Amino acid sequence: MSYNNYEIVMGIEVHVELAVNSKLFCSCSAKFGAEPNENTCPSCLGMPGFIPHLNKNAVELAIKAGLVTNSEIAERITFDKKNYFYPDLPSGYQTTQWFSPICQNGGVEIEIKNKNNETETKIINLKQIHIEEDAGKLVHGLNQSVSTVDYNRAGVPLIEIVSQPDFRSSEEVVAYLQKLRSLFIYAGVSDCKMHEGSMRADINISVRKIGDIKLGTRIEIKNMNSLKAIVNAIEYEKERQIEALETGCEELIQETRRWDEEKNESFSMRTKEDATDYRYFPHAEVMPVAIPKEWIEDIKASLPELAHQKLERFIKQYNLSGYDAKILTENKRLSELFEETTDYCGNPKEAANWLIVELLNLVRNDGKEIEDIKIDCRKIASLIKSVLGNIINRPSAKEIFEKIYKEDADPEEYIKENNLGMISNRDLLYKACEEAVAGDPDGVKKYKNGNIKVFGSFVGSVMRKMKGKANTDIVNGILKEMLDGDI
Repeated sequence: MSYNNYEIVMGIEVHVELAVNSKLFCSCSAKFGAEPNENTCPSCLGMPGFIPHLNKNAVELAIKAGLVTNSEIAERITFDKKNYFYPDLPSGYQTTQWFSPICQNGGVEIEIKNKNNETETKIINLKQIHIEEDAGKLVHGLNQSVSTVDYNRAGVPLIEIVSQPDFRSSEEVVAYLQKLRSLFIYAGVSDCKMHEGSMRADINISVRKIGDIKLGTRIEIKNMNSLKAIVNAIEYEKERQIEALETGCEELIQETRRWDEEKNESFSMRTKEDATDYRYFPHAEVMPVAIPKEWIEDIKASLPELAHQKLERFIKQYNLSGYDAKILTENKRLSELFEETTDYCGNPKEAANWLIVELLNLVRNDGKEIEDIKIDCRKIASLIKSVLGNIINRPSAKEIFEKIYKEDADPEEYIKENNLGMISNRDLLYKACEEAVAGDPDGVKKYKNGNIKVFGSFVGSVMRKMKGKANTDIVNGILKEMLDGDI
């Protein structure tokens, strides 16, 4: 079976919870983490007789999302009812925008690697962005016979970003989701925490033979909330559909499927509905909203510096490499930590190195997100100054950095309490270097014969004698004099 004769065609619907305090049509809290059904009221539980009141902040954040995705903002928007019956939807309909979405015809630029491993850009075109209310959450598995419903999420304001079918690989999908996440976090639209469900993706997948114009049968995989699962689901579904077309082992139908991460397979949930199945009609209780140009301009003026703008500034202002600047600006929180640390220590290159190497490694090992990290930038800056001032060496500094990260330790106090101050007495270090060289005549011969790698063993010997506190710059200089001279 030749998979190379086929291409995958995908469109994505991304649901993003907006960074607001209250729900779309009531004053209940929209914050994550409450006890089940704690943030509910008769309105968001779908009780009759309650008039919805639109959250203005949600509309403003949707406009921001449109601006950062180069979309056209509507002059007038309306809301509609999308009718379907499911336990997590208490009213029996979802308030959304079908006839007059707030944004249309946008585009998001992504960077991908071509076959020659060169970076290329591609525009992912957007059909629309619309505002809607979230449904509740079904909780399965408490026991085998019962599922429960948590309505805290019901009524939380979302935007849904609907792309055109412009994706041809899982790499493009990942690049797009990462770019959306960056744009929305920097603009303050959403925290986009996929593990908390505030950013979820529905992937519409079809395959066709290369050269065909007609799209294949579209299968939707719902509510994907991790990049790893999305990649695995796309690759699995691509192979499943090609095998079905090639062998006739199953008939492809338009349907919605769910992804099982443990089994690494997709399973059918239901046949895919069309728009007519939802019986959209205008929501008579939510009045149309006019969006004057002045309002849009005010929101545009309030937009903060975005990631690509910050990247360019970091290179120019701090003389960073493109690589370092890209890593620092991929995450808003990390970029803020960098600038704050640099303000205190005055050395952007050192600040970048400690954050990119040490901090990110510690965060990764903890299995945490950088957005959730609290660390005192003054203490990081104090540590950097101690290294640059030859008060401590870098191995000791790494130990102290971890203490700052985990225990909020004060670097100056920790250095004194643990006697980590660096030994810079040249006479003392000279004697230790003499002993190291005298104790390894074979190493000296190897160095003299051109094996410079053994130099590190001499440094290590001195550091052990000095219990890791020797000034490595002085040690390196003394050893070089000895080994390059006549011993």
